[in-house]
Amino acid sequence: MAVNAGSSSLKYKLFEMPQEEVICSGLVDRIGHDDGLFRIKFNGTKHEEVLPIKDHAQGVQMVLDAIKKYGIVSDLSEIQCVGHRVVQGGKYFSKSASFDADTEAKITSLIPLDPLHAQAHLVGFHAFKDALPAAKVIAVFDTAFHQTMEPEDYLFPIPYELTEKYDVRRYGAHGTSHNYLSVKGTADFLKGKKDSKIISCHLGSGASLCAIKEGKCVATSMGLTPLGGLMMGTRSGDLDPSVYDYLCDVAGLKVDEMYDTLNEKSGLLGVSGVSNDTRDILAAAEKGDPRSKLAIKLWARRVADYLGQYYVRLGGCDLIIFSAGIGENAPSYRKAVIDDVKEALHLEIDEALNASVIGSEALISTNKSAIKVAVIPTDEEVMIARDCYKALEGTL
Repeated sequence: MAVNAGSSSLKYKLFEMPQEEVICSGLVDRIGHDDGLFRIKFNGTKHEEVLPIKDHAQGVQMVLDAIKKYGIVSDLSEIQCVGHRVVQGGKYFSKSASFDADTEAKITSLIPLDPLHAQAHLVGFHAFKDALPAAKVIAVFDTAFHQTMEPEDYLFPIPYELTEKYDVRRYGAHGTSHNYLSVKGTADFLKGKKDSKIISCHLGSGASLCAIKEGKCVATSMGLTPLGGLMMGTRSGDLDPSVYDYLCDVAGLKVDEMYDTLNEKSGLLGVSGVSNDTRDILAAAEKGDPRSKLAIKLWARRVADYLGQYYVRLGGCDLIIFSAGIGENAPSYRKAVIDDVKEALHLEIDEALNASVIGSEALISTNKSAIKVAVIPTDEEVMIARDCYKALEGTL
């Protein structure tokens, strides 16, 4: 079972391995609220109900009860391994690991780097561990894929003693997604090419780019925390550090208030003044709203800047991949990015095909394009399931 526990949500997907057959999937949302949402999908059917969900432990029990109730498993002992997505693995993990006491202690020590996600992951871990004590448990880290970066790619130019003492560096995120996209893109569009050069664009409300050479990350856009890198739904992404100090001074904001502004009130929401949802911003832009038009242009330019940077970092590129919520489902946003780089990178896409591709895999570039451009729906859960299977085989 692949599990992704958030602060007030829990996504899950149960696989039959090694076939990678999805038996069921679902969501427990608005945990801690009286109008919590429980959803389970299997055999082409969906069951959904709204009810009070006190905590993650109750949410996990609801999942397991439903799996038995609907005959998805005859006994919970059939669930042999649970894999938990963990956003921040710090310097400790370059691959998935057994979720034991040592792993838990290290994740706990990393809470200051990721207070929102890390605590939720630990709560989800304990809830499943209590409910399925016999199952093997692993942690799959979003940062692990980025541990192959060179120091000149992950270090910040601050006093080196601060870097060493406090482990300040670029950790990245979405590594499980970028890894999947690299594997899938190489197999489906590059005929398994060994020396492939890929730029994967995981573009959702949270977003990052990754430069991948021969299947390994050489650079990624997110920084010490998910606040760095691209402009996102509510996050500013990279900016001049003096903006922080200046606004605290002239606006009378405290450090934590400014940090909250950059995390929760900036990005597409802050620039457009409309929403952090790309659909709402596009609708407003199409009605002539100037700030929404600007938000789209600014967002696209930030993605384009990283595309150009990573093209240089890789010494060329074989494949550009668009994925995640925006990358998979927003053709006009893909086009806005490509329009910014097509002259420099000699790209050409099939405009009609791009406009029609929503939530499905496709090569949207033409034969004249110097670089292949594809849309690939990401699948972080299957990567978690694969590592679960390796753990059961003893090959993780």
